[in-house]
Amino acid sequence: MEIAGYIAAIFVGLVLGLIGAGGAILTVPIMVYLMDIDPVLATVYSLFIVGTTTLIGSFSYVKNGLVSFKTSLAFAIPSLISIFMTRKFLLPAIPDLLYSSEEFVLTKNHFVLFFFAVIMLLSSISMIFGNVKEKETGSEMTGKEMFTLIFYGLFVGVVTGLVGAGGGFLIVPALVFFAKVPVKAAVGTSLLIIAINSLTGFAGDLMGNYIIDWKLLFIFLGFAIAGIFLGSYLTKFISGKSIKKSFGWFVLLMGIYIIVRELNSF
Repeated sequence: MEIAGYIAAIFVGLVLGLIGAGGAILTVPIMVYLMDIDPVLATVYSLFIVGTTTLIGSFSYVKNGLVSFKTSLAFAIPSLISIFMTRKFLLPAIPDLLYSSEEFVLTKNHFVLFFFAVIMLLSSISMIFGNVKEKETGSEMTGKEMFTLIFYGLFVGVVTGLVGAGGGFLIVPALVFFAKVPVKAAVGTSLLIIAINSLTGFAGDLMGNYIIDWKLLFIFLGFAIAGIFLGSYLTKFISGKSIKKSFGWFVLLMGIYIIVRELNSF
């Protein structure tokens, strides 16, 4: 099954290369169900994969001037704070056994996967039905909008810290509506924010008690990067919009699958 996991890693990069985001949300289920990795450790690995792939994906946006570095820092700073707090205190504080009865046992691993499945469902809905439009781009943020953006940064940090996913489907709308960033620039800025958040979260995990299988991690990353280049090439022939909706349906089915599988494990 490990070989199947590496092949699936190509798909992670492929989606990222095609639509600029999204594929990384599959990293955790691939590692858990195809590579038999503990769910919590899978979120550690996912932070590294997500951070590195999105950093690579952001290069073309930086080259084309479609990244707002000032906004990236404004959003990333509160995110980094909540990621650190989540990985350092919240996640370790969650007991391995959350609830137990004769008919039902809820473990920490179940909780992580359930929460991740919810994020997948929200992400899929965003990809299928989302149509973010620019709103008063170029104007200054009001105090209320700045506060809301900071709150979003804190919330996205918690999501990233818990499940190891970048939360791009939350970041892009926030950048458009509250930071007044044009849509294309919001995508590029979002990739940079995700890279900063994820790699910083992973760096924090290195100071923990996790045993990292670097060989597995770099092989997985290598396949994902190959997928990015393949996806970037295929964008010349395939509509990103149609791919986004199709992938959204796939993520929706994956989220439902995780929930059903975990429920059947009780």
